[in-house]
Amino acid sequence: MRVPARLLPLPAALAASALLTGCFASTEATGADAGERISVAMMQPPRSGLSPLSDDAFKLSRWSTAETLVKLDADGDAEPALATGWKQSGRSWTFALREGVTFHDGTKLTAEAVVRSLNRAARAAPKPRILDGVELTVKAVDTTTVVVTTAEEDPLVPQRLSSPQLSILSAKAYRGKTVDPVGTGTGPFELTEVNGTSSAALDRYDSYWGGTAKAPGIDVTFVPDGTARAAALRSGEADIVEAVPVSQAALLDEELITEVPMPRTNTLYLNTDKGTFKDPALRAAAREAIDAESLVKGVYEGRADVAEGLLGPALPWAADLREPVRRAKAGDPDGRKITIGTFTDRAELPEVAAALQQQLKKAGFQVKLEVREYANIESDALSGAFDAFILSRATVLDSGDPAAYLYSDFASNGSFNISQLADSAVDKALDKAGATPTGDARRRAVVDAEAAVLATDAAVPMLHERVIQGDAADVVGAAHDPRERELVTLDTHVK
Repeated sequence: MRVPARLLPLPAALAASALLTGCFASTEATGADAGERISVAMMQPPRSGLSPLSDDAFKLSRWSTAETLVKLDADGDAEPALATGWKQSGRSWTFALREGVTFHDGTKLTAEAVVRSLNRAARAAPKPRILDGVELTVKAVDTTTVVVTTAEEDPLVPQRLSSPQLSILSAKAYRGKTVDPVGTGTGPFELTEVNGTSSAALDRYDSYWGGTAKAPGIDVTFVPDGTARAAALRSGEADIVEAVPVSQAALLDEELITEVPMPRTNTLYLNTDKGTFKDPALRAAAREAIDAESLVKGVYEGRADVAEGLLGPALPWAADLREPVRRAKAGDPDGRKITIGTFTDRAELPEVAAALQQQLKKAGFQVKLEVREYANIESDALSGAFDAFILSRATVLDSGDPAAYLYSDFASNGSFNISQLADSAVDKALDKAGATPTGDARRRAVVDAEAAVLATDAAVPMLHERVIQGDAADVVGAAHDPRERELVTLDTHVK
């Protein structure tokens, strides 16, 4: 039995009701396995047609439809998935494939299929960010063995291959220039239908190599509005709701929400290439103007942690290794004009932007805000169109290792370099971190690279977020994953 909905204030309730009526209509119309299929309300709609070579890959992972050779345990160490084992020899890694695996279209998992998927990712433009700075080739030894070779010795190859962007799909997915995940994965749920940016449907795949899923299927609705997502949980429209906004968490029964410190940092990226923040002294002035504690208490209602660095409490070893960073002295803003961009998909970010606008104005800047949906602002952010950009950024999303995030965001040729940073000391530190074997030495090198970035003031970490997920009272086995890779699993079901 569902928990009765708590009442919203009337205007919010009406707005949420209108949104939900439109958002969930297609799911209700199917009438499939009512009360048994899992209804999921997700925050961001697909941006690239659910291509696994984009960030949409993490949706495929969270729905347990696309799988990788390797997965990560809670500590970020690699463990078997579609590959049962591996060994390193210099620049090459040999992977033994799991036998008896079939794709959703009935074809078998073979070395040829793995080679096709990984080589397509390696040759993509742009590359999946887990391959930033990495050149790799993949060859089949026999039907159940592949060898992955990198241009330089890379200790993180297994962790890289755990990224959902390197999912293995059947040959059918690669017809034409795009990659189509419908009916081409290997997971316990088969993606059967995608309705643009509004919804998707998955059915249980009864021939899954890992056993039979407990739920007959998943109905996904994309609901960018945070109030509407929370209302979906209250009303029983959704069984699982991802990314419940902080402002809505207090309106939900505490027993229906789970709060987990996550490796996600709310950061102000400053454009180091042109405009006001090309001057290190003005970047320092912006850093000193920011009162992160007031953001945590005000915008996040205490459901976040003030940032001491780019890496937060989800990686406790970072705090233990971190040392004070020497930074530039602050200059006088003297009325300089700046434009700060952010997006609406995460409900707190516009509020953070408004608060920062006041803090920076008080420090002497003239501040204009530009707020859009993420899909409509990402390209401008990456091209350096703003003086500053507020981003909620996962720091170990891809490999379980923050070196990949640091390289992607702050290396001179990083694919997500919003700060447009090109600093030789940072590049050197990032290269060292990437080349250091896993373990204590690598963690030390990662923290040194973080310090090199912080010394430039190209990014001002403000706070570390906590993931807030809503599960209806009759949902069993939903994943609460700080890396946002899992959500509905083999064991998830509705009582």
